[in-house]
Amino acid sequence: MDEKADRRGDSEKITINLGYVDLGHIDLLVREGFYSNRSDFIRTAIRTQLDRQSDAVKQSVARRHLELGLRHFTRADLEGVRAAGETLHIQVLGLAVIASDVSPELARATIASIQVLGALQASPTVKAALSDRII
Repeated sequence: MDEKADRRGDSEKITINLGYVDLGHIDLLVREGFYSNRSDFIRTAIRTQLDRQSDAVKQSVARRHLELGLRHFTRADLEGVRAAGETLHIQVLGLAVIASDVSPELARATIASIQVLGALQASPTVKAALSDRII
């Protein structure tokens, strides 16, 4: 796997709209050397808010029975689920990855529902096959 592919699992690009005055404040702080760039400021602000809400997040994660972090589903994992006659109800806070060699048929046969708060990485055909099961 190349370096670019390795970094895909580290972050997700998002787009936000900010008012001009807020953007000006951010640019001023960057220019004054408090932050290296706009993204650095925004990441820091988000982490600060997440830290402030950490107790509420922990309670919600426990209540919803979410798995935290990176959860990778391989073809072998899903074939094992199918062989056992079971299905999965996937609930992840972070990143869920369905391996590229998982067929849409195998995904539909083994994944009853999928809820990801964060990002889901799967082939377009697997995402399409699971579209009615993604919460």
